[in-house]
Amino acid sequence: MDPAAGRLRQPFTAATARARVRRLLDTLAAPPPRTVIDDALLVVTELVTNAVRHGGGLAGFDARLDGDVLTVSVTDASPALPHTVPRSDPAAPGGFGWPLIQQLSREVTVTPTITGKTIEVTLHADRRA
Repeated sequence: MDPAAGRLRQPFTAATARARVRRLLDTLAAPPPRTVIDDALLVVTELVTNAVRHGGGLAGFDARLDGDVLTVSVTDASPALPHTVPRSDPAAPGGFGWPLIQQLSREVTVTPTITGKTIEVTLHADRRA
């Protein structure tokens, strides 16, 4: 597998990120369970969407497999750490992405960069995180 295959190239959207991760998962000898694929794609969607909506724009994306461990990294242009906003109106849209990312990922790391931050998550590709 080309090490640059999962790296950001413009134009880039959540759909493009999902397609890259799906292609990575398709390279596994045994296909992951559907729930694992769905969870991974949901995490990717939330990471990219949050970078665009709350992080000042998507500055980098990388996805890679090491055995059965999927690692996804998203870099954005904001130094603000992700957080969950208390919901005063249960009917209001939004506010679920960061908790979903944390719940579905095995590990979540936020690393400040000179121009923003990188969020890296790991998920098991052969079973639920």
